[in-house]
Amino acid sequence: MTSRKEKEKQRQLAIYIQEASISAAREGFRDASMSGLCLEGAQEAAVSAIQKLDIDHLIQEFERRESSE
Repeated sequence: MTSRKEKEKQRQLAIYIQEASISAAREGFRDASMSGLCLEGAQEAAVSAIQKLDIDHLIQEFERRESSE
């Protein structure tokens, strides 16, 4: 059984990854738009930016951040 503390940690990790995904999508969209891609192309670039996120790296960053608090 998962403890309340562990569930909260999992929730915080999910939020951390969600925020990284949103940031990556915004950056990918912005870069594509500035490069002159159409709206559809910029949306594809945003999705691609999310797909390129290194989940293992994000988890490691999260763990380091949690351990330093």
